[in-house]
Amino acid sequence: MKFARILVEGTVQGVGFRPTVYRVANSLNMAGYVRNLGNVVEIVLFNKKENVNNFIEVLKNKCPPIAKINSIKTIWIDESDLEKEIEISDKFNIIESSSEFSGTSIIPPDLAICDNCLKEINDPTNRRYKYPFTACTDCGPRFTIIESIPYDRSRTTMDEFPFCSECDEEYKNPDDRRYHAEASCCENCGPSLKLFDKNRKEMGLNKENNPIEEGVKLLNKGKILAIKGIGGTHLVAKATDDKPIKKLRKRLNRCNQPFAVMSKNLKTVEKFAEVSNLEKKSLLSIERPIVVLKKNKDYNFSRFLVPELHNIGVMLPYSPLHNLIFDYTEEPAFIMTSANIPGEPMMINNNEILSNLYGIADYYLLHDRKIVNRCDDSVIRYRNNELSFIRRSRGYVPNPYNLENLNCLNREVDVLALGPELDVTFTIQKQGLSYVSQHIGNTNKFRTYEFLQESIKNMMNLTKTEEFDIISCDMHPQFFTTRLANEMGEKFNCPVIPVQHHHAHGAVLAIDNSVDELIFIAADGVGYGEDGTAWGGEIIYTDIVNYKRLASLEPQKMPGGDISTKYPARMLASILFNSEYYEEKELENILNLKYANYFQHNEIEIKNLLKQIKSNLNVGITTSTGRILDSISVALNVCGKRTYEGECSMKLESLAFGANGDIIIEPKFKKYNKRPVLDTSQILVDIMNLIDQGEKRKEIAYAGQIAVSEGLAKLAVDAGRNLGIDNIGATGGVFYNEAITLATKKYIENEGFNFIQHKNSCAGDGSISLGQALISSSKLNN
Repeated sequence: MKFARILVEGTVQGVGFRPTVYRVANSLNMAGYVRNLGNVVEIVLFNKKENVNNFIEVLKNKCPPIAKINSIKTIWIDESDLEKEIEISDKFNIIESSSEFSGTSIIPPDLAICDNCLKEINDPTNRRYKYPFTACTDCGPRFTIIESIPYDRSRTTMDEFPFCSECDEEYKNPDDRRYHAEASCCENCGPSLKLFDKNRKEMGLNKENNPIEEGVKLLNKGKILAIKGIGGTHLVAKATDDKPIKKLRKRLNRCNQPFAVMSKNLKTVEKFAEVSNLEKKSLLSIERPIVVLKKNKDYNFSRFLVPELHNIGVMLPYSPLHNLIFDYTEEPAFIMTSANIPGEPMMINNNEILSNLYGIADYYLLHDRKIVNRCDDSVIRYRNNELSFIRRSRGYVPNPYNLENLNCLNREVDVLALGPELDVTFTIQKQGLSYVSQHIGNTNKFRTYEFLQESIKNMMNLTKTEEFDIISCDMHPQFFTTRLANEMGEKFNCPVIPVQHHHAHGAVLAIDNSVDELIFIAADGVGYGEDGTAWGGEIIYTDIVNYKRLASLEPQKMPGGDISTKYPARMLASILFNSEYYEEKELENILNLKYANYFQHNEIEIKNLLKQIKSNLNVGITTSTGRILDSISVALNVCGKRTYEGECSMKLESLAFGANGDIIIEPKFKKYNKRPVLDTSQILVDIMNLIDQGEKRKEIAYAGQIAVSEGLAKLAVDAGRNLGIDNIGATGGVFYNEAITLATKKYIENEGFNFIQHKNSCAGDGSISLGQALISSSKLNN
């Protein structure tokens, strides 16, 4: 008798897929078994071909809501082909997993608490009433607790919590929704919470004085709590009170960086923010990202929460613990910011939390479940009703990108791409799938560099990758990721392929929009160019494998290099000096009169800086759009010192928000080494003149942004016409700015071209590794 061996690949582990197979098979009176087999689910049926085909169709229709089938392969085998240890019976069973097969299925991300579990923790008659680690097959932790595959409880950190008799009965009952729910537990057998005081001593609370209730009482009094969650730890404080926010800023040395908040429900969010239908959908989704929303007219949180910005990052509770926190407060929202030393990864180990957050947190609410893969909150923003990922992490990772339909892709090689240096993710690409990691961070910090290496090992384990055929990295020779790439190239005895920063941006844009070639605008802070200068305002052609720089912003001198990013008044001085509109002494007087406080050493620095620019001593060259926006921000006295990434341009966007558009700055163009460039010096001169004329700062800020947008758009349109290419895209961190994105889109579409932007990837550096992986494998293929 022939047996049907069915191999199912996709998101089919940790989503209740095997229990669903079991129920479907029994409803159709099928005999056989199902099990996890490495990275796939194996189903063996003892039945006729027509019945097997019917089973497959029924299974597709009854697939669990969070499962995703990529492929189903059916192989007819003899009884002798079955493993000897497997017994043939006339029933259908779920049997023990095996790790022998290596396919392409993946573990799903951590999922927000489902409605059924939420009802349980709110039901006084339920045995899981107010239990903060409730989970089932449809929700709860996955990626953050798994240690190896196949996805079974024994291979997760839940293995440290043996089932009580009631949970064991649920787990083994095919009719129960917790049948083979690997993260299932209850108060009698699962993880527990403890509250520690400021001296890191356990407070010894019980069921009557539970740790959550006591912790929230402290929050209500203005204390700062470190709360360990699913993928890491948050620092939590009131959003309505100045005192705890100022205290938190001082302790973290984050004087201006905006804090995200968590609010109880959508109704509460709508009291302080504008929420579109698309934003509502994202807030309520199983991914539960932070969504950047515009403040509404009733917004009344502390002015220190998101200083000088018109928007705020908001998320809804995604774990049982988060939901229970809001049972004990009348506060509309709490700050929920990642608990980490600036520049280092979020903390996950209890001893580390108690030690490193001493003096930062007042109290600590910690649990005893181990976190294997730390995972920051994801952040998204809608610009003109189009989704844009700012950070793609919890809720989305490790779901892979399916690249199988790309003609240029080399499916025969396994690739590791390491990203740039800031906002790093890495990518493992194999068998037509690209697994982009969770947010890693800035790898110029040693602890984050270690985190990168730890995470690569974990992802290799989960994807069953033992070695690589290619290592890919940024073209910048001094990045820590470049050094790591060379080390790993030696380890795996494989080529290391550097990829130009903006070329990687463009490749991701092509992937996201299923196009083979395009013209794209790359506008960001910095990317190492092939000529050794700092690019960041580029018009580039790419067919994914290759690229060509066609136009750019005007190259500007960057005195002192990176110090000009921290103190952008130095860039303003350089750009105005380059304009030749002002005499040197006249410019010095203007800088002394209007902007002296923005220089570290005031008038003396200004005098020496102009000499430095004139003599080209320690002066880099940049075409960065970010540096232009920063300079406009300085000119308008919006921001004179950058204390967090993107601060100056973000505050400029907020100043310009709601402008009427009464002022127009006409972009002008010229040639630089035969390359068309936008004259950014003239834009800054025009802005200075408008300031002198007494025009409104808001209107000038808006006009400056639009001049840069339309200038880049015109250069791209000219390139598109010259090459006969209809698709023109926009990428880079500058295109998180809604006004700039809309102005660019409007200009390009009015000229008859198709405007494309990121959909399921980051416009910023968070998706660079994805582009590196695709380009490097395609180059080897070609």
